[in-house]
Amino acid sequence: MQRILACLMVLVVMLSACSSRKKVMTSSGSDVAKRNNQRILKENKQSIDSYSSFTASSYIERFKNIAVKEMNLYGIPASITLAQGLFESGFGNSELAKVANNHFGIKCTSDWTGRSYYKDDDNPNDCFRVYNNPEDSYRDHSEFLKRKRYAKLFELDKNDYVGWAYGLKEAGYATNPSYPQLLINAIQKYHLDQYDRPEGEIQKIKREDRVLAQINQNIGKSIKDSIINNTPPNKIYTVATGDTLYSISRRFGLTVEDLKAMNNILDNNIKIGQRLVVIH
Repeated sequence: MQRILACLMVLVVMLSACSSRKKVMTSSGSDVAKRNNQRILKENKQSIDSYSSFTASSYIERFKNIAVKEMNLYGIPASITLAQGLFESGFGNSELAKVANNHFGIKCTSDWTGRSYYKDDDNPNDCFRVYNNPEDSYRDHSEFLKRKRYAKLFELDKNDYVGWAYGLKEAGYATNPSYPQLLINAIQKYHLDQYDRPEGEIQKIKREDRVLAQINQNIGKSIKDSIINNTPPNKIYTVATGDTLYSISRRFGLTVEDLKAMNNILDNNIKIGQRLVVIH
């Protein structure tokens, strides 16, 4: 009887130890995200404390000129950019807009080297981009759309907001089947199309040539994201605190140059939460 009791006690201790280890392992990512967010909150404290809430009209007034500037550079209708900003940022009052200056909900990708903010979204602790100011968020929104899957949208007239609304959905920008109508409704409700401008045929050709050439240069980045997304999870490593390219390469039997080549890394900078392909 005593032997049975002793065995049971050992079993309980072992199970407790396993449970403790499991809790540590599953909470470590959350701990890293929490520490990271605390740092972002501290760094952005002044702007967060002085943040003024927006109404729809004040948001439009604040960002209309920026949207027009992006339209003239890239051909994205200002109405589309403003409608997406209104929708994605909750009229500029969302947590991401206040804390991270992120007005479009753009997440970190493998090529993002800026600061990050973690927030539950499609998955727990999804990684979102942090910008120094809202203007950078608007510019990155334009840059984000300069991907191969959105290329045909830049062939539309820069005042064709209906074509852009449906084109964004077809290209996979959003999963909500009502996304085009949500944008169109916002544009019509707030008369955002007043900021759109037509362009002459020669102007359109020059803009298309310039933007499509930039998109072709970005194809390598798209391939890199595709590699990450299509690599088995057990061949992906997520960068943790204290990691370097050297330590990761040693862990997986790679050279630093191999690791950089597989992940299209041009320098030695990596960041917490970045996902790296480590299959050899």
